[in-house]
Amino acid sequence: MKILVLNCGSSSAKYQIIDMEGEKVLCRGIVDRIGKDDAFVKHKTQDNEYKFEVEAKDHEQAIQRILEVIVDEEKGVIKDLSEISAVGHRVVHGGEKFASSVKITEEVIEKLKECIPLAPLHNPPNLAGIEAITKLLPDVPQVGVFDTAFHQTIPEHVYLYALPREFYEKYEMRRYGFHGTSHRYVTGRVAELIGKKVEDLKIITCHIGNGASIAAVNGGKSMDTSMGFTPLEGLIMGTRCGDIDPAIPIFLIRQGFSADEVDKILNKKSGVLGITGYTNDMREIEEGYFAGDEKCVLATKMYAYRIKKYIGAYAAALGGVDVIVFTGGVGENMPILRELALEGLEFMGVELDKEKNKVTWKGKEGPIHKEGSKVQVWVVPTNEELMIARDTAQIVFDK
Repeated sequence: MKILVLNCGSSSAKYQIIDMEGEKVLCRGIVDRIGKDDAFVKHKTQDNEYKFEVEAKDHEQAIQRILEVIVDEEKGVIKDLSEISAVGHRVVHGGEKFASSVKITEEVIEKLKECIPLAPLHNPPNLAGIEAITKLLPDVPQVGVFDTAFHQTIPEHVYLYALPREFYEKYEMRRYGFHGTSHRYVTGRVAELIGKKVEDLKIITCHIGNGASIAAVNGGKSMDTSMGFTPLEGLIMGTRCGDIDPAIPIFLIRQGFSADEVDKILNKKSGVLGITGYTNDMREIEEGYFAGDEKCVLATKMYAYRIKKYIGAYAAALGGVDVIVFTGGVGENMPILRELALEGLEFMGVELDKEKNKVTWKGKEGPIHKEGSKVQVWVVPTNEELMIARDTAQIVFDK
């Protein structure tokens, strides 16, 4: 059984073909710069990597290019498109309508369209991918896997904001949370690694990348998460400000900035980019940190402090914690950030093994706590695509 996993963004379409027998990735790639004259494909198999320009004026053409490359005589990994058993789609926002992954039907598509106001930048390209597959592979079943679904277990007193109730009733304004597929994957994986049932564990999962969020997970269920109505709330991120005084946007508008300008400032010009003034690449910031660059040192300390603060808050909310997990591009690959984020948490039973921490990166998974540490700390590389493929296989084929 071979599953095509699609993640369609506004100007890109990422893909993988996963053979569910052994959960083996046959190929992965991206069609980038969709809608531009210089659109291109990056395609990687187990043996080779390719990059070439293509025509991809919209998502349908982009997915057509994907289907062409995966059956290409030289570059492909399957002989015929009939080998694709199902397609799993990453869908960013399911609102309150979807608490789990679902098989795509006309009714589901209509409900997804109703969620567009909640994620106007993300859901339209997700839907475009679904519609393209419906046209190009009409007989192949499809499944939608939602970033927000895992967090639908968050209780009402946690997900509601202290705003007039009518805003929730009219606009569905509440905490939704994101990165749910990643938080769900690493929660299950770390329980497997330590040999315990996820139902018996209190876990804090830290998905740290250009976008970043932390989740408090009790018994395998999300109880709280740092992102909110949008992905802007919570941690400092690559270009997003995270938690700020909510009066700041109002102040900026009164200074003459338009609402669109403020939106761009908070989402695209803030975070570590705003702090350093020149980069949101944490690899550059890490290099600057060790070189003593004052702005990089400040950005790293601010970034780590916010992570530490959420870990402490969620340990309190959960009534204790058994495991802390770091994942995501930065969480997996920046040992100094993990060290700074955990520094001073010995009082709650966190004892970091600095040597283990230093060598656990570049795709490695493993524990980074000292023997006897009351709270275990693990690095677990995320695998959202595998989670999407598993959900797709289970829903379509009950496997």
